[in-house]
Amino acid sequence: MRILYTYRSLAIWGGIERVLIDKMNYLSTQLGYDVYMLTTCQGRHVIPYALDTRVHLDDLGIQFHKQYQYKGLKRLVDSYLRTKLFEKRFKEKLHEILPDIIICTTSDPVYSIAKVKGKIPLIVESHSICKRTLFAKGCYQRFRTFLLRNGLQKSTCIVALTEGDAIEWRKIHPHVEVIPNVVHLNNGSLSSLTEKRVIFVGRFDYQKQPMEAIRIWKKVFSKHPDWHLEIYGEGEQEVDLIEKAKELNMNIHIHKPVGDIFDCYRHSSLLISTSLFEPLGLVIPEAMSCGLPVIAYDCSYGPASIILDGTNGFLVNMNDREAMISKINLLISNVSLRQYMGKKALLSSSQYSADIIMPLWKRLFASLVQ
Repeated sequence: MRILYTYRSLAIWGGIERVLIDKMNYLSTQLGYDVYMLTTCQGRHVIPYALDTRVHLDDLGIQFHKQYQYKGLKRLVDSYLRTKLFEKRFKEKLHEILPDIIICTTSDPVYSIAKVKGKIPLIVESHSICKRTLFAKGCYQRFRTFLLRNGLQKSTCIVALTEGDAIEWRKIHPHVEVIPNVVHLNNGSLSSLTEKRVIFVGRFDYQKQPMEAIRIWKKVFSKHPDWHLEIYGEGEQEVDLIEKAKELNMNIHIHKPVGDIFDCYRHSSLLISTSLFEPLGLVIPEAMSCGLPVIAYDCSYGPASIILDGTNGFLVNMNDREAMISKINLLISNVSLRQYMGKKALLSSSQYSADIIMPLWKRLFASLVQ
């Protein structure tokens, strides 16, 4: 079977990049599929994770991001011209590759792909949540959302990561499947859960709310001054986070992304997640696979699909800071509870392995090409 993926670029140490590469590698090496990836903005960026040599990678050279060097009408015109160029080059590649299935992994090109795909089945793989994807403010965003809805209606199937999000997608499309992300799980040693470190992993942006983790830590530190908060990530809030950590001087350490995040999990005793929303939340099963319990805000929709409250971690009502502080203090103070939850967390993480998730994709592919 010949599968064609499309995405902006494989250029950062991100969750989607990790997921896509793991899936393409599996389809190529384990199932023997002919796998292609067309990017729009790869350029000279180095792929951050190991991509199997049998996966065909080609960049269309659209560079959509360059439209933002302009303002107003000039930006609109530039965006339109780049979109037309994308449609032309993508259609040419379809005739060259002749895929059995197209998988679009971001919402922006859905309308254009639906226009040129012909009869090839199109799967829209959502890595956000429906309510955010279809949210529109202002005339231009409403117009783009109108085009997206049109493209979605012409797609064959939408894949959501959780049942909660699938309920929303089913309001606009009749065929919605739930297939969680493949998670790159730990295959080494586990955390001893004795090191005095709490870990946070995520982009430094509005969605992940890393500053909320620091606000929470202020009160945790007052009770446990010998513990440390380790924050890993990058993004537009990085300077503010570094400055705040220095100002507070409360054992808060800001780190760049690392190649082996599992080693960081192994030297921590629990993970906290403060996200505003999470389609799934890859870091949760990642940390669990190292034996860490997780405390997370119960945002839409990922954490509740992974965390069994009181068993492998705790779910806290959204932005209930005092409750989050209380649960962190509880696990810091109670090593036996940490160890019990850590064992349960390790068991929970296995359901996101490639050997569990990828057969769901194989079955979906087979159903679409009958």
